Amino acid sequence: MPAWFGARKVDPLIHDSQACRECYACLPVCPVGAIVRHDGRGVEIDRDRCVECGTCARSAGCPAQAFRPEALAWPRLIRSLFSDPGTVHSVTGVPGRGTEEMKTNDVTGRFPSGICGVSIEIGRPSLSASFVDIERVTRVCASLRLEFEEGNPLTALLDDRDTGALRPDILGERVLSALIELRVESARLAEVLRTLIEEAGNLDTVFSLGVSRLWSSDGEGPLLDELRRMGFSPRPNGKVNVGLGRPRYPSRPDGS
Repeated sequence: MPAWFGARKVDPLIHDSQACRECYACLPVCPVGAIVRHDGRGVEIDRDRCVECGTCARSAGCPAQAFRPEALAWPRLIRSLFSDPGTVHSVTGVPGRGTEEMKTNDVTGRFPSGICGVSIEIGRPSLSASFVDIERVTRVCASLRLEFEEGNPLTALLDDRDTGALRPDILGERVLSALIELRVESARLAEVLRTLIEEAGNLDTVFSLGVSRLWSSDGEGPLLDELRRMGFSPRPNGKVNVGLGRPRYPSRPDGS
C-alpha cells in the first residue's frame, strides 16, 4: 500500500463458515449482494463482488459473530478505504469519499466568483463500481482540462493527471462508490455536464452529479436557474458555514 494512502481505521471482515448457524439474517443486509447461500449450507462471500464495506458485521446481527477481522493487503485494501464509512483517509483526515472543502466549506475561498465545484459520485448500493469505470470518467475529466480537487482521495490515485489514468494496480478492484471532485469555470459548466452525461452510457454502473457555488454578491445569477436553462432538474441542498477556520485564498475584490 502506498504510504500516502493509509487509513487510521481499517476493520475488514470475513465470514467464518465454521461458526455460521445458517440463520441467513445477513443475506438481505449486504448492499452489493455479495453474501450468497453456499450449497444450501450456510453462506459464503463472493469475494469479487464484496467491497469490504463492513455492513454485514454492523447490521446483520449475526448471533454467532461469524464475521471476523481480516488483514487486507494492497490493492484489495482500497475497497475498505472507499466503502467503509468508518474509515478515515490519511489524505483527507476525515471519514468519507470526498473532502470537507468541496462539500461544506465557503471559508477558504476555494470557489471564488466564476468557479463552480462539480462532484461525480460513481456507483451506488446494489451496483457498486469498478475502478475501470471510474477511470473512464477521470479520463473524460482530464480531456476537458478540469482541475481535480487536491485533497480528494481519488485524486491521490491518479497515475497521470494529464490523461486521467489511475494507478494500474487498482483497476481490478471494486468499491461501493467513489467521488471525483473538480473545479470548473462557470462559463464551461454546461459543456462539462453534458459531456459527463454522454459518458454515462459507456459505464457499467451509474453516477450522480453535484454542482456547488457560493451565493455571491457580485451579480452572478442563481445556479438553479442556470441548471434549469441547461435542461437539468436540480434538487437543491443548502449548507451554511459559520466561518470557523482560516482563509487560505485571497478574498474577492468586494471583500466577500
